[in-house]
Amino acid sequence: MRVLVKGAGVAGLAVARELVARGADITVAEPEPGFAAAASWYAGGMLAPWCERESADKTVLTRGRGAADWWDRALPGEVRRNGTLVVALPRDAGELKRFASRTSGYEWLDADGIGALEPALAGRFRQALFFPGEAHLDPRRALSLLSKKLAARGVAFVRDEDDGRFDLLVDCTGASKIGSLEGLRGVRGEMLYLETEELELSRPVRLLHPRIPLYIVPRGDGLFMCGATMIERDDAGPITARSLMEFLNAAYALHPAFGEARVLESGTGVRPAFPDNLPRVLRAGKTIIVNGLYRHGFLLSPALASEAAGLVLGEQDRREISR
Repeated sequence: MRVLVKGAGVAGLAVARELVARGADITVAEPEPGFAAAASWYAGGMLAPWCERESADKTVLTRGRGAADWWDRALPGEVRRNGTLVVALPRDAGELKRFASRTSGYEWLDADGIGALEPALAGRFRQALFFPGEAHLDPRRALSLLSKKLAARGVAFVRDEDDGRFDLLVDCTGASKIGSLEGLRGVRGEMLYLETEELELSRPVRLLHPRIPLYIVPRGDGLFMCGATMIERDDAGPITARSLMEFLNAAYALHPAFGEARVLESGTGVRPAFPDNLPRVLRAGKTIIVNGLYRHGFLLSPALASEAAGLVLGEQDRREISR
């Protein structure tokens, strides 16, 4: 079967991998070379279903549990299974209890436990939640490596293609469908890349705050990704001064070393989301649509890709992912 996958973000590449594994002949069309136009280029890469469950439907947990294993199979050696650490300043201790009440899969740590896990944070926090089953990867490396692996397996990457030459089309073009796909909206996310040689972290750290929660994901060699806002509009323009200040203030509150960090990059992306913030796999004639990944691109793409591949090859006939 000849299948055209439109979109080379995380969803499109995951779908392509699942279809290739099932023996399909795949072409991936992406009008803009590279990944800078994809929202997944600005992702945190956290494979954190238990942390995400705090503010998301149970589907995110059940569908996301297998994501780390999927990425491990797809890109051996790229997944870091060091868990997630969630902390709060003493004045925001109630936020930790609220967070814990809305999810599972965690261990409570005291100050000594925090210091043993992350020596750089020793003495800075009294309590924390540790989610040992969670993982993370570098999204930019993952996108680049996965596209190379797919090309090595015969997947053709083109800028444009005639849909009529294919048996089926899988549309994974994300935010480009806002306005044309019923109910789909854009949610703006902003991020920073900071660099400092004064600090080392082994895992993603989430700092809870009543207004602007922050996560910091280590990328190695003194590089840290900081994110991310969730603003209800589809503006992909530069980061705002307010967001920049709040990111930097929160990072400094996590550790003063970030006060002298170099700001290497800021970025924004528009995440496509349906009203319930859950993704969909839809079919319209010869076209299958995978969209609405919201803030869960790397976490939920494996499950959606499997669903879409099954639909493409006639293994199932459902209009959308069930909860």
